[in-house]
Amino acid sequence: MARKILLALLVLVAVLLVVIQTRPDTFHVERSAVIHAPADVVFARIEDFRKWPDWSPWEKLDPAMQRTFSGADKGVGAIYAWKGNDKVGEGRMTILEAAAPAKLALRLEFLKPFQSTNATTFELAPADGGTRVRWAMDGPMNFMSKAMCLVMDMDKQVGGDFEKGLAALDQVAQADARTAAVPDTTTAATQ
Repeated sequence: MARKILLALLVLVAVLLVVIQTRPDTFHVERSAVIHAPADVVFARIEDFRKWPDWSPWEKLDPAMQRTFSGADKGVGAIYAWKGNDKVGEGRMTILEAAAPAKLALRLEFLKPFQSTNATTFELAPADGGTRVRWAMDGPMNFMSKAMCLVMDMDKQVGGDFEKGLAALDQVAQADARTAAVPDTTTAATQ
């Protein structure tokens, strides 16, 4: 009897290993939304890491998070590193491509709690009422990642954060657009 139970367990483990191994080697998460502001205003928000705390969904998970900005001030070469609690971990983002106001591509490196490197892109296109922003992330899936995705869906885990981020980006970009539309009366008054 014990031998049959052991054999059944070995078969189950073997089947599970095969199922895990046949999972995709990469993942893709994508969300899009219309941001009710011009593309140049939206692009200014995403190409400057110092402006991310106003809209990024992860910024509010750890108010004591340590942030470091290096490289270029914004655009290609800008680097944002963070170190925080268990909810945000530790990592770094580097802007690799900035084609204003249409596309921003960055390398997203997680250092803790798990190491991984992913590609993240923002694509902006004209839309009725503003700018359609497509936010996507792609990355590799090793064996452990594949196993974890049997019980948790990467799209559901990250997609909701993308949706929150796009909604917050819409709010701050609308405010930026309103501010930009107000003429500067201080300059005219001093002339």
